[in-house]
Amino acid sequence: MRDEATVEIAGSATQDSVGGMQNGRTVDEPRNRQANLSTGTQGLERGRETKLGFLNPTPTGRMAGRNGAKRVQSHVPNPDPLSSGSLNPRLRILKTVQKKRGDLYIRKVGRFVSEHSLKNMANTTEIVDDNSILRTDFIQELLPSAERTSLLYHLAFLSLGGFPQLERVIRDQAIETQLLFGSSEALLMMCVGTCSNLVTSLFPILKKAVEKNKPVLAVRYLMKAKEWISDIVAQVDVIVKRYDRHNESVKKSTSDVYQEQDETKEKKAEKSDEMKGLEDALAKLGVDLKRVVDTIEMNEEQIKKTTDELNDFIRRFQEEHAHWTMKFLDCFRGYPDAMKEPSAIALDIKLKQLDSEKSSLKNEEWNIKTRQLELQLQLANCQIQMGEIPDPEHLKEVQKCLSQIQQILVDLKKFWEKVDAILKTLKNKTFVGEELVDMEDMKDEFLSSIDDAGKYWERFGLCCQRAQGVFSVQSRDAYKFLEINPSSLSEEERNQQYVSITEKLKKIHPDPPALSDNQI
Repeated sequence: MRDEATVEIAGSATQDSVGGMQNGRTVDEPRNRQANLSTGTQGLERGRETKLGFLNPTPTGRMAGRNGAKRVQSHVPNPDPLSSGSLNPRLRILKTVQKKRGDLYIRKVGRFVSEHSLKNMANTTEIVDDNSILRTDFIQELLPSAERTSLLYHLAFLSLGGFPQLERVIRDQAIETQLLFGSSEALLMMCVGTCSNLVTSLFPILKKAVEKNKPVLAVRYLMKAKEWISDIVAQVDVIVKRYDRHNESVKKSTSDVYQEQDETKEKKAEKSDEMKGLEDALAKLGVDLKRVVDTIEMNEEQIKKTTDELNDFIRRFQEEHAHWTMKFLDCFRGYPDAMKEPSAIALDIKLKQLDSEKSSLKNEEWNIKTRQLELQLQLANCQIQMGEIPDPEHLKEVQKCLSQIQQILVDLKKFWEKVDAILKTLKNKTFVGEELVDMEDMKDEFLSSIDDAGKYWERFGLCCQRAQGVFSVQSRDAYKFLEINPSSLSEEERNQQYVSITEKLKKIHPDPPALSDNQI
């Protein structure tokens, strides 16, 4: 059948061409990047033509700030014997975990359900019942940090590279970051390819399975999709650990700079008036920055609290629906019925106000940091002229950028784990044996939900593609400054590069613009 062949080919492309593990290759060894990007882009274009998609990441699952984001425990399902092709489909069991009079009980047909299987099912149900799927554009929060990192390294290279022992330290760290960004690019390629395969291959198969009552076919390709997602989750784990180790290494390098300062700096009896003025101005900006950061933290706490209230309301609202299918479909659609209730509307309005306040505060924080950067460069020039090693402020900012990227990758893992849990629930509750379960009255609505949610998956794929493009540029072109010996630069050349880098930093927006509807 044509649809089956399409999915098999797409699955192979995801595992091989789009950076998956194939023949011993890992995401750290990307190949044919341009071809891969082209494949992912064409897939998304086909998805836009068919207008098919799935799994609408609900707008209620807002990011409660980096500090306030709700954590989901890592869940990698154990191999499910029910999905084995060796079992007679008629012997497959229908398992339903329900709450009755406060006790957990199981309704089953045909086979014994072990306590271990029950725990796995409960873990999956817990993730699915969590209404905090991230926005489709959360991945774009990577962009400012990814773009700033190379520019900050360049500034550190100009300020500290004139000292041979420090030039080597900065060069080593910058090269490791460049390699890590290359791996991040390959990971995002996997996400783009998987989004394309879901939209153009898997979900059309699911629609046909529902229309023609062929659950065995649906289960086969649901398991294929779960393999793609499991590969992504595993690779995210690897890269997050690399970011953690690398950030510790950059932190040590920062300490090495301070140690070098103590060992080589001549103690000056007096500082120039210019240096004193710059230090005083930086101290004042530091106070202003702390005030803004503290306000942002309070804002994020309010966002988390309000988000939890909205999710609790949705949870209570969903419990009133006796049929599980309605609850499941609402997860795809963003809980449209619940969001029409006055309480939900009020909480959503409050969240939008808090989001607007946070955006303004982030802009204020960004402006203060830009001003700090300008003064730090002036102070560094004064220190160099006096034979002193400047403070490694830019390396400190690199650490912050790497931490932000690492946290967003953790959120990416959470996103895919949620998708994996939903697909597992779909397989276990709907496509069981040789008949569709509990779908007699919900078939049309189920099919409609797949179409309605298509634009969200297309949006997520495009956001991943945009982030992948930034990492591609960063890993390929942004570190060419390492080819230059900083000691060979004249003061005028160094100042020209300072000005150029500062202008580039000013153009980076702390809150990347969302994709417009006409971009999808």
